[in-house]
Amino acid sequence: MDEPAIPVIRLGDTGEVAAALPHLLGFRPAESLVLVSLRGPGGSRVGLTVRADLPPPYAAASLARTLAAKVVTDDPAAVLLAVVSEAPDVGALPVPPADDGSLEAWPELPHRDVVHEVVLALDARDVPVREALLVRGGRWWDYDCPYPCCAPGAGTPVPDGDSPLAAAAVAGGAVLAADRAALAARIATPDGPAAAAMADACLSAGRAHAQRLRARGIAAVAAEGDAAVAGAAAACRPGPDTAGTRLPDAQVAAVLWALTVPAVRDRALALALGDDAAAAEVLWTECTRRAPVPLDGAPATLLAVSAWLRGDGAMANVALERAISADPDARLPQLLAEGLDTCLPPADLRALIGRTVAASW
Repeated sequence: MDEPAIPVIRLGDTGEVAAALPHLLGFRPAESLVLVSLRGPGGSRVGLTVRADLPPPYAAASLARTLAAKVVTDDPAAVLLAVVSEAPDVGALPVPPADDGSLEAWPELPHRDVVHEVVLALDARDVPVREALLVRGGRWWDYDCPYPCCAPGAGTPVPDGDSPLAAAAVAGGAVLAADRAALAARIATPDGPAAAAMADACLSAGRAHAQRLRARGIAAVAAEGDAAVAGAAAACRPGPDTAGTRLPDAQVAAVLWALTVPAVRDRALALALGDDAAAAEVLWTECTRRAPVPLDGAPATLLAVSAWLRGDGAMANVALERAISADPDARLPQLLAEGLDTCLPPADLRALIGRTVAASW
C-alpha cells in the first residue's frame, strides 16, 4: 500500500481530483482502490491519500477496514473514494417488468462490491464518503449518480492540463512515474560492466574499512565515515558545477561502508532535515542504485526517510521494501515501514529522527 503525504491543496471539483490521482500517489495507478482524505471546513482540501491494489471479492471487506483505519488518521471531514480500473461493465441489474411483462436490464459499473465495503468501513468510523468514483479510459463516473452522464456507457472526460496539485507536487520535487514498477526501476541495480566495477570498488573499500577498524577503532572510523558522507552529499548539491556529475565508484563505495557503522547511518538521517535534504536524496538514490547486496540496505533506508519527508510515500515504500529485502533482520527499516503503514505524520518522523540522531553521539 502507498500513502504519500502530499501538501494540502484546495481542489475545484470531482474531475480535478480524478485528474490529480497520479500526482497524489506519485505514479499512475492501475487496478487500484484509492481513498483521499478531504479536510478543512466542508472537506474542501485534499489531505492524505492511501492506495492498494484492487482485492479479490473475498478480501474486499478486510482491505476496506485496513484502508479506512489508515485514512482516518488524517482526521478527515469526509473521504473521496476512487476505483481506477479498466474492467468492463458487468452483469445487468433487473428492473420492474415492462407493460408487456418482459424484464429490462442495464449494465453495472464494475467493483461495486468493493465500494460497498469501503462505505461500510468508513461509516463504522463516522466518516462519510463524499463521492465514489470509477476512473477508466480517460473518463470518470460517479457510482451514485442517477443521471445519463454517469450511465455505464457514458462517463465524463477527465480534465486535461496542469492542476494546482500537479504544480505543487512538481515544485515539491515529485517526479511522476508511469507506474509503481517504474519507481522501483529508478533504484534498480544495473547489470553489466558498471555493476562489476562497482562490486570491485566495494570489495576494495571493504578491505580498507576492516583494516582501519582494527588499527584505529570504531570511534575514529565513525568520524571518518561522517566526513565521507558529508563530502559525498556536498558533491550532490544542485548547481552548475555538479549538474550531471556522477560520483566515482570509489567514493560511493566509501559511503556504503561508512553506513555499515550504525552511528554513521543514524547521524546521516539528519541530512534529510537540513539545507542538504535534496542533495542527500540524490546521494541515497545513487548509492541504493549502485550498491551490491547487502550494502544497499542502509542507503535505501535513508532514501525512504528523505522521500517520506518530502511527501513521496510511494517511493518511501519502494525504498523500504529494498532495504528490508537487503537485510530482513534490520530493525530500523522495519520500524520505519511500520510507521509508514500506520500513516505516521512527517512531523512525528522528524521528531523520531531528532531522537535517533541525538542518541547516536
